[in-house]
Amino acid sequence: MGNTTSGPKAGPARGGLRRQIEQLGREIAKFGAVGGAGLLVNLGVFNLVRHVTDLQVVRASVIATIVAIAFNYVGFRYFTYRDRDKSGRTKELTLFLLFSAVGLVIENGVLYAATYGFGWDSPLQSNVFKFLGIGIATLFRFWSYRTWVFRTLPAKEAVASAESFLAEGPRRRPALSGSTAYRRGNRGAP
Repeated sequence: MGNTTSGPKAGPARGGLRRQIEQLGREIAKFGAVGGAGLLVNLGVFNLVRHVTDLQVVRASVIATIVAIAFNYVGFRYFTYRDRDKSGRTKELTLFLLFSAVGLVIENGVLYAATYGFGWDSPLQSNVFKFLGIGIATLFRFWSYRTWVFRTLPAKEAVASAESFLAEGPRRRPALSGSTAYRRGNRGAP
């Protein structure tokens, strides 16, 4: 008796799923690298603003979040999602800012509730709840950015793009010199 799961379709199906999982893993790692750097920017600006100004804790946090959003956009566009659709940058930036604003509300809502709802406003408590808010908002941002902002090219568009590239290929190639054409068997044809 043989293995009923093996067959011509079992291998490629597993290979495709494995590639998708590996691709998602790489995306999460890149998102995490940019997000980790953004976290350091966010917490650094937050603590700097808190210590050098008299701003209230949530206002300092909003400023830090805005600085981190700008930092993260550059990282996501040019590192994490550099291979994604680049057409419609205005739409992309608008959606990024919209979803970032929702993340800002989530992040600072947690801090606001801790500070003004429970009275937890020591520097340590503020940093803990700022960090917790960032974590919750990050889950939302990851989903929204990859789903709505930095979208993959649809398969039909990718195929059409590849076909047009291949169709234009011979016209883009420089003409062969006489000696190169001769070596290829064209006997001097350009």
